[in-house]
Amino acid sequence: MMKRLILSAALIGAAPAPQAPPTAPAPSPGEIVAAAPAAEWVTIAASDLLVMDLAADAKGRARRVIIQLMPPPFSQGWISNIRKLAAARWWDGTSVNRVQDNYVVQWGDATEKKALPGGLVTVGEALYVSPLSQAISHTAFRNTQSERLDAYGTLTTHSKGWPVATDGTSGYWPVHCYGMVGVGRNLSPDTGSGAELYTVIGHAPRHLDRNIALVGRVIEGIEHLSSLPRGTEALGFYKTAKERMPIRSVRIGTEVKDLPAFQYLSTESATFAKYADARANRRDPFFNVPAGGADICNITVPVRRVPKP
Repeated sequence: MMKRLILSAALIGAAPAPQAPPTAPAPSPGEIVAAAPAAEWVTIAASDLLVMDLAADAKGRARRVIIQLMPPPFSQGWISNIRKLAAARWWDGTSVNRVQDNYVVQWGDATEKKALPGGLVTVGEALYVSPLSQAISHTAFRNTQSERLDAYGTLTTHSKGWPVATDGTSGYWPVHCYGMVGVGRNLSPDTGSGAELYTVIGHAPRHLDRNIALVGRVIEGIEHLSSLPRGTEALGFYKTAKERMPIRSVRIGTEVKDLPAFQYLSTESATFAKYADARANRRDPFFNVPAGGADICNITVPVRRVPKP
């Protein structure tokens, strides 16, 4: 009898302990964005899109680059010029003239002799920076959930869907992340008219912040620019006209037939706050060590195509 009791106790002791139910893997940033409710997406007006059609590729496939222009108060003098240039068809027949590896792609009139349309304004250097009072208070800036300490300013965050930085006193400014579009210029005090544009195709050149006007970002078709052959001359300029990529047309979105609709995830939404945290601290199964932080340019604002109503 004693042996049987001891055996029963041993069997009881060997029984496996109850297992806690498995925890679901942490969602990836992409999964967080995919679950965002429709109300958190902001439709981009067609009038705020700049559509650039390049020459077709070797197989005859279209190459279209779509740029979203920045909202007020950012860079509005230059953007006004860009709208006038597009309305005048000024870029038609110009070209991509510069492709510098890990830096920028630049386009415009390679001859620098094409007459500009009338009515363009000269914008002062002070407008590289927007005063804090124009659109967002310093308090609101600091309360934004995606704010980060920054090597090029006091902090960075997102405002109205755009990556921006501030020093907390003089104002705030858009920053040079991958795909951002800026205005080419000569030496100061020249600030560029908007006729010469570039986009970033490499590691974010944040040293350009507050030194050049940023006017938008590529939201579709960046591959048609980033995959171009690199220029062999100084600063990545092409040596011959044959190397340049012809630009067929540049139009404001309202002039483009069958242009799809686009939306961006509101940077003031609850989903964006979760997404920004997930970009800074990857907890999904592939990652062993969360980074504990993220550069502003690593928290890209999600943009999607949507059916037209």
